Amino acid sequence: MRVLVTGGAGFIGSHICDDLLARGWDVVCMDNLLTGSMANVAHIREPRFTFVKHDVTNFIDVEGPLDYVLHFASPASPIDYLELPIQTLKVGSLGTHRALGLAKAKTAKFLLASTSEVYGDPLVHPQREDYWGNVNPVGPRGVYDEAKRFAEAITMAYHRFHGLDTRIVRIFNTYGSRMRLTDGRAVPTFIRQALAGEPLTVYGDGSQTRSFIYVSDLVDGIWRLMNAAFNDPVNLGNPREMTLLELAKQVLRLSGARSEIVFRPLPIDDPKVRQPNISRARALLGWEPRVELDKGLRQTIEWYRRGGAGA
Repeated sequence: MRVLVTGGAGFIGSHICDDLLARGWDVVCMDNLLTGSMANVAHIREPRFTFVKHDVTNFIDVEGPLDYVLHFASPASPIDYLELPIQTLKVGSLGTHRALGLAKAKTAKFLLASTSEVYGDPLVHPQREDYWGNVNPVGPRGVYDEAKRFAEAITMAYHRFHGLDTRIVRIFNTYGSRMRLTDGRAVPTFIRQALAGEPLTVYGDGSQTRSFIYVSDLVDGIWRLMNAAFNDPVNLGNPREMTLLELAKQVLRLSGARSEIVFRPLPIDDPKVRQPNISRARALLGWEPRVELDKGLRQTIEWYRRGGAGA
């Protein structure tokens, strides 16, 4: 089996590459390194692995057959998509169109890495796949939310109109090794501040909730979805909900840091709650997360302590 992973040098994409190589697949990793890093794939020495530096918003040309196209290319952290709004919109629209076109030309299956952000600041809790979301299309976060919503729409259009065999995974907050410490997301930010002995920055009063899934659990769910005959979106996330203030305190406890917690104003359109309903994944894939937060955070903290840089 041969697969193209766009955004393959990013945090999640690189873990996907590792997993597929371990399963004996040939992997073409494509990334323009805007937010990804060669450090994430530098350990790979497999002859079945090929890296191609390319911006997927331009025409994609891959020689030879492909059995699957996994589209993971996109800025994915608030800092990234607020600093790169046009690029974020382009990769969600043009990039998805190019990747779908390649899958159609190669008669390959296609999987879109979507996001829980399609639900926006949800009015339904927990979030099920049949919830249409509450998104501000003209707010600063809209560049990411709407890019992914468009990506889902064009993916389903290719499925319905061209008969392309597609999958859509809605990924909830994921953490683990290879996240950039400066990418602005809660877990790496808290770890970076704790290990440096700096105050941990919590926005608002810290009562907003998130649900955190360890990257190995996510990769397992994606593999199962790749092999399932199902075309509608599927949530992959950990239904254990917690406040960001609780997360900050947990990072302090596990890291042994003595930092204080400081509070800053809440960003515009920051979701107040986030929790996946994973009934569909349980029923269709026989999947649910297995790594407890304590264990996943300990492993992530130790990876950074050992000098992990990541992307």
